[in-house]
Amino acid sequence: MVTATLSSSLPYPIYQRERGAACSPRFVVSSSVFSFVSRRASHFLDLHFKPNKSETGLLQVVAVIGDGSSERKNGWSHIFDVEDPRGRTPPWRGRYFDVYQAWEVARHDIQYCDWRARQDVLTIKLLHDKVVEVLNPLARDHKSVETLKGELADLQNDLAKAHEQVHISEARVACAINKLAKMEALVNDKLLQDNIPLESSQYEAYLEASDMSSTSSDFRRLEKTKHRTRRLNVSGPVEPYSVNLKNFWFPVAFSADLKDDTMVPFDCFEEQWVIFRGKDGRAGCVKNTCAHRACPLHLGSVNDGRIQCPYHGWEYATDGVCEKMPSTNLLNVRIRSLPCIEQDGLIWVWPGDAIPDAPLPSLAPPSGFNIHAQIVMELPVEHGLLLDNLLDLAHAPFTHITTFAKGWAVPSFVKFMSPVSGLEGYWDPYPIDMQFQPPCIVLSTIGISKPGKIEGNSTQNCSTHLHQLHVCIPSSRQKTRLLYRMSLDFAPILKHIPFMHLLWRHFADKVLNEDLRLVIGQQDRMLNGENVWNSPVSYDKLGIRYRIWRNAVEAGQKHLPFSKS
Repeated sequence: MVTATLSSSLPYPIYQRERGAACSPRFVVSSSVFSFVSRRASHFLDLHFKPNKSETGLLQVVAVIGDGSSERKNGWSHIFDVEDPRGRTPPWRGRYFDVYQAWEVARHDIQYCDWRARQDVLTIKLLHDKVVEVLNPLARDHKSVETLKGELADLQNDLAKAHEQVHISEARVACAINKLAKMEALVNDKLLQDNIPLESSQYEAYLEASDMSSTSSDFRRLEKTKHRTRRLNVSGPVEPYSVNLKNFWFPVAFSADLKDDTMVPFDCFEEQWVIFRGKDGRAGCVKNTCAHRACPLHLGSVNDGRIQCPYHGWEYATDGVCEKMPSTNLLNVRIRSLPCIEQDGLIWVWPGDAIPDAPLPSLAPPSGFNIHAQIVMELPVEHGLLLDNLLDLAHAPFTHITTFAKGWAVPSFVKFMSPVSGLEGYWDPYPIDMQFQPPCIVLSTIGISKPGKIEGNSTQNCSTHLHQLHVCIPSSRQKTRLLYRMSLDFAPILKHIPFMHLLWRHFADKVLNEDLRLVIGQQDRMLNGENVWNSPVSYDKLGIRYRIWRNAVEAGQKHLPFSKS
């Protein structure tokens, strides 16, 4: 015989002390454990109870394992045999927790919710069995109708209280999950600050804003010393691009824009290039300058898989070799060419001097999506500032008030939830997933219900979606070539409507103009010495991680931060 004392309505505050950090793993606790355990236990346990008259509000539960039921006991009784975790709460000291203390807080919260849920289910199961027992004709032969009515009324009252307790437990689970989310944001902010080099005065302000003023002077002195010489400074004229930043595959054009007889000129890292298709139909990329008199080749034409200079008719193959020189003897002349590959509807080039051994990332739209628009724009801003803008969604309800964010409510708190060391995640409270793909690519998926309206708070719970690809190619230190692709997983007929692409282009221009007037203003001030990353906050997380990654690349670090390798 196993006995256990349960409380049918025990109020218990789940560790309401303030936390200064949290564990990065996200916990999901489902209330379905109630129905699952109750349903399964009813088939395997023979349980009875009796009131405990010595203590108000308590039941003394007696589980009786009869003949032939040892297998059932071994199979299911352990579900309810969980130790009350309240006696093992660690002694908390002070108001600031490190990551390990925060882990203990979260663990104890979840353990208590689990224990409480099991007790609630067991209480309801026992009361349910008692009701069945009272209604059993064999058991009520020696009881009057009034006695049975009284017992049933008492049991119904106890069941109502038990169900109330279940709702309280569900609320506790929701509270614990909410705390975990907040603690995750706090620890990510702390890790963010650990990775952001700040001025001493800026870190002092961060300590105050983080409510750490009550921590010991030794701790503050240690933290301030650790950050005194570290800083994130994006100000002044853009430095010449590091050769290390060039050693990546860059998408520079859409395949659909390159026909057999056309050329696509573009600038990349302050050099002029042109792509065209060779005799075999493959795309090639060569320097957009004739070896004879430096004439722009894109002003010429493509003849039989060779690009012809419009000045004197010299013709070059996709590898840069001059194969034809009219009116003179053929000389051994060639122009520079870049490694060039075509994949996922994009043409990629490798502008660096290292051997291109890195694999190309997959940029194909997700399964079930159809491409509706592919747009190329030349913008008068440095590509890093444009990436900063694209990786920030918190500005949407303030900046894009006449386009896609029209009517969006301004949330009290915007967070970007992501792994501790990752370049992807999702926006809370918006149903938007986002990812930075090195070296200059932003992918996003948005859950939508109708134009101008987002739906729900998770893309997984949305019925329709919009997928976006932004590629920010560094044309020069103050210019960016932007490739934009938009895909939908609904309304495929839209792509067949005449002139629909003009409507998408108009909308994209309007959205970008809302951003550009601000980013151009940022750039002007940056060139005059202002720091565009003065005071980062929690929703700047992805943009900051991009800057940390870029700084590491330009510094030539072998092991890049946030790398999956």
